[in-house]
Amino acid sequence: MTVFDDSLLPWFDDVYAFLQEGKFAPWGQILRDQLQLFLHDKEHGDQARWLDALDALPAITPEACDLTAHDLRLSKRGLSAQESAAVEAGLRGLMPWRKGPFQFFDTHIDTEWRSDWKWDRVGPHLAPLKGRTVLDVGCGSGYHMWRMLGDGAERVIGIDPSRLFLMQFQALKRYAERALGKQSIDLLPLRMEDVPARLRAFDTTFSMGVLYHRKSPIDHLQELRDTLRPGGQLVLETLVIEGRLGEVLMPEDRYAMMRNVWFLPSVDTLLLWCRRAGLKNPRLVDLNQTSIEEQRTTDWMRFNSLPDFLDPDDPTKTAEGYPAPLRAVILSEA
Repeated sequence: MTVFDDSLLPWFDDVYAFLQEGKFAPWGQILRDQLQLFLHDKEHGDQARWLDALDALPAITPEACDLTAHDLRLSKRGLSAQESAAVEAGLRGLMPWRKGPFQFFDTHIDTEWRSDWKWDRVGPHLAPLKGRTVLDVGCGSGYHMWRMLGDGAERVIGIDPSRLFLMQFQALKRYAERALGKQSIDLLPLRMEDVPARLRAFDTTFSMGVLYHRKSPIDHLQELRDTLRPGGQLVLETLVIEGRLGEVLMPEDRYAMMRNVWFLPSVDTLLLWCRRAGLKNPRLVDLNQTSIEEQRTTDWMRFNSLPDFLDPDDPTKTAEGYPAPLRAVILSEA
């Protein structure tokens, strides 16, 4: 018996209808089959527990839902102690929380990452999102998706295969829609490989924290380019190294204790990759050394984090002796 069943398909009815039309139709025609394949995939040992935690969240209608606040704030005056305790218990059942922060009424979720800091660095450089259709590749639990919607995007679609991230996203969506009505934002539990080739439909595509996990980064850049309409904008954020054109770090095994890290290019090399992949006018808009204040263990993510992944005697290096995480944001157009 599979734990994940067709009862979750209604979560995707709205985005399924949207993708039936116009230039998105090639995806809409195959989406239900993709979702059914995912929902009937192998059982996940924590799935039933996560669903129980999600369903245990009390049916509170927020008085306000601020999608522009750094912590995506849900608020309601006069919440009872019992209601507050039920909210926190349900959300703790969906731990660990990695990207955020979030404010669910009286419960503040201090996530592993201060994703609001990244948004503050990226947001000012973007083409205005108002009225745009946006794809967020590797969206996690959807924190940045909500910020995109708060900045005026017309429709936001995220893809990430993590079942836990889907549950965390649904927790906020349920409350947001109680306050604001139906929201044009959806997380599809899919991979980049599930997006039809050469769709050429989105106005803006984000890929943040994905490229270094790809064995073929050039292929990933071309796949991202092909999600965009002509003139659409790609927002690429990835790990880089200091160095000259042509320099690339390929870890022997792990990088900062992460498995599946393949290529960390210099900024000039990354810009060249973008040009070779057919992207126009790639340019660096932000370069940031990840700090232990931005990524760290919290009460909502109790596993090891960045302070544990660095050399304890030299924080400019990872535990393996490589340069510590340096993240670049590149903008370009299709």
